[in-house]
Amino acid sequence: MKREEPMSLRQSPALAAALLALVAVAPAAAQDEAAPRSCRDTAPFQPMTYRSVEPQDDGRVTFRLCAPDASAVKVVSNDLDPWVPAGFTGGQRGLPMVRDASGLWSVTTALPVPADTYRYNFEIDGAKVPDPMAFTFSRERTGVNSVLEVPGEAGAFQTFRENVPHGVVSRVEYVSSTLGTVREAFVYTPPGYMNGSESYPVLYLVHGAGDSADSWTNVGHANYIADNLIAAGEAVPMIIVMPFGHTPPRTGATMLANPDFGSDLTEDLVPFVDANFRTLPDADHRAMAGLSMGGAHTLNFGVTRPDLFGEVGVFSMGLGFDDPREVSAFAARNAEALAARAAMAEPVYYAMGTDDFLYASAAPTLAMLAEAGVATHYNESDGGHTWINWRRYLADFLPRLFD
Repeated sequence: MKREEPMSLRQSPALAAALLALVAVAPAAAQDEAAPRSCRDTAPFQPMTYRSVEPQDDGRVTFRLCAPDASAVKVVSNDLDPWVPAGFTGGQRGLPMVRDASGLWSVTTALPVPADTYRYNFEIDGAKVPDPMAFTFSRERTGVNSVLEVPGEAGAFQTFRENVPHGVVSRVEYVSSTLGTVREAFVYTPPGYMNGSESYPVLYLVHGAGDSADSWTNVGHANYIADNLIAAGEAVPMIIVMPFGHTPPRTGATMLANPDFGSDLTEDLVPFVDANFRTLPDADHRAMAGLSMGGAHTLNFGVTRPDLFGEVGVFSMGLGFDDPREVSAFAARNAEALAARAAMAEPVYYAMGTDDFLYASAAPTLAMLAEAGVATHYNESDGGHTWINWRRYLADFLPRLFD
């Protein structure tokens, strides 16, 4: 019987191609099996499966970010210092993260983070970026922050509560005739406003130098603070108008002594709000307050305008921290207005943290007001120039209004 010779590769090009394909695929398959799966390997439109921010049972907080191609990643925040160092005094800035085999970076704070609301971002190879997995964000004057809320009883006063009625926050645009541009403001209307006919008192509430018009809601939680106080019967229902505290730059209008903001507020925004919302349009039902730069605006355009703002609040701001002569100059420039303010029954609300870098400006400012006969309510707290304090100042201030 004749023996059958095996078919050669030369005789069968198809067989040769098949064998070459197997040789090429086998090593790749072995490599794929050995290589870890990337944290970025998800099907189209399928969400990531990791949590970017996770409070732990012991109060610490874990941060995560999928960035397989990054060389260095850290969490950065001005609000979370010292849990995430801000580097204000030149020390470490941010909390370095560690990469696992899949490209997922993570770090857990060394200490528990108190219940509150905080802004944070990630720094990826030197570039600051918001958390791509976050659900809430807050604009700065320039740029965007991610926002996290650490739950707990200490922060309950400023958190969303399911069992209370909630107001509405609207973004409005108006034409500023004094500035020749279109401006924005955020307006909180209390529960019941949308379906009612009642008119309400108004608080004008201004943010700080690094923030924007949405800061008092997105990170300050002014709307939730008001909701909770109104529901508890501790504050009267009111409209809260949160303007943009910055104006187009020009010579003569500095960040803190800014007559352009004052003109826009009194000549454009207040009339716009009174014309488009159901307000009680008189000084007895109109108040003004602000933090930091917003506190400077309140000193300059609220305290000195008792004809427009019957009640005022200054958070974390004072006069004379750059030049002590500023205190006496303010008093001389506004002597008539301060005398009118002194004749009013309601004191100026003034709040400052003992660790605030502006703390030294509180005493001369309070002394100047006292010398002018202006009554004050001074709230001195622990802590510094932070939203942790400003939310609590607002929660203390709102129940004092319009009673």
